[in-house]
Amino acid sequence: MSRTPFFGPLPALTDDIGQPVRPTFARTAAGLGIGIVGGALFAWAGAPLAWMLGALISVTAASLAGARVAIPSPLRTVMVAVLGVMLGSAFTPEIAGHIPAWSGAVLVLLGFLVVTMALAVAFFRFGVGMDRATAYFSGAPGGITEMALAGESHGADSRVITLMHATRILVIVAVIPFYFRVVGGIDVPTLPPDAASLLDTPVFDGVLMAGCAVLGYPLARLLRLPAAALIGPMLLSAGVHMAGWTAASPPFELLAAAQVVVGAALGARFAGVTLRRVWPYLLIGAASAVIMMAVSWLAAILFAERVGVDPMGLLLALVPGGLVEMGLIALSLGIDTAMVSTLHVLRIALIMLAAPLAFILLDRHLLRHRPPNRP
Repeated sequence: MSRTPFFGPLPALTDDIGQPVRPTFARTAAGLGIGIVGGALFAWAGAPLAWMLGALISVTAASLAGARVAIPSPLRTVMVAVLGVMLGSAFTPEIAGHIPAWSGAVLVLLGFLVVTMALAVAFFRFGVGMDRATAYFSGAPGGITEMALAGESHGADSRVITLMHATRILVIVAVIPFYFRVVGGIDVPTLPPDAASLLDTPVFDGVLMAGCAVLGYPLARLLRLPAAALIGPMLLSAGVHMAGWTAASPPFELLAAAQVVVGAALGARFAGVTLRRVWPYLLIGAASAVIMMAVSWLAAILFAERVGVDPMGLLLALVPGGLVEMGLIALSLGIDTAMVSTLHVLRIALIMLAAPLAFILLDRHLLRHRPPNRP
C-alpha cells in the first residue's frame, strides 16, 4: 500500500528558478545600498552582529520581494579574505598549547556529522520525497557551491540543493546570535570589541595583514584547499599571529564593510526566487536547519564538559551556519575562536572529500529505497 511522504511531495520548480542574477553596476549598488541601510538599522536597534544580520535579512527580503540584486563574486572574495585574516588573528602564540585539548572536540564533530547528516538526508528523502541524490547532497553540511556541483554530477537537482543550503545558512546565522542573547544572556556585539580604527592601525601591521589576504587566496587555490578565499588568508594570518609578528586585527571599518558584503551576498542568492513560488522549499530548508541546530545544541550539552571545552564554543563549532559567520560570533564573544574556526575548516574539508565517495557507497545499499509515492 503506497503512501505519500510525511510532508507531501514538493512542487516542481520551474526552469527559471535557480538561474543566477547577473551582476551589473545598478544591481550591485542596489544590493549594497539595501544591505548598508539594513545593517545601519540593526546597529541602531542594538541587534547582535548587526551589520551582517541587517544586510542578510534586508537583502533576502528584498530578493524574495522581486528585487534583482547581485553582489559580484570578486567583491565577495575580497571581503571574505578580510574576514579570513580577522579569524586568523585569534590564533595567538599561546594557542599552540591548547591544540591537543581539541582532540575530544574533533571526535564529537565526527560523530555529529554522521548523526546530523543521517537525520537531514532521511528528512529530505522520506519526509518530503526528494530523489536520493538531491536528498543526500542537500543534507551534507558542506559549501553551497561544492555540494550543488557534486550533486549535479550524480544527477541531483542543483537548484534544490542550493535552496536548501542557502536557507540553512540564512536561518542558522539569523537565529544563533539571538539564541545567545535571549537564552544564554550573552550579548553578541556588532563588531569584535578589540577592533581598532583604520587610522590607529600601524603601517607594518596593516601591510602584514594585507599580505596575508593578497597571498593567502592564490596559495590556497594552488594547494586545492576548500573555501580558498577564506582559509588561505586565515592560515597565513594564523601563522604570523602565532609567530608573534603582529597582534593586530583588521580595522573595524573594514570589518563592518566585509560583514555588509558577505551578508548581502548571501541574501542576493535568493534574487530571482519569489516567495510565492518557492515557499515550500524555504520551509523545508528552515526545518532542516532546526534539526541541525537541535543536534548541535544537544551535542554541546552532552559532551562539552566531557571533552574539556566551553559549551558555547562547542555549539558554535558544530552548528553548520558557515565558518565566517560562526567565527565572527565566536570572536565577538571571545569564545574559543581558534577552535571554532579549526573545527569548521575540518568539517568543510571532510564533507567535500568524503561526501561524494560516501554517496557512491551508500547509494548501492541504502539510498535506492524508493520513497513512498514518489512521482
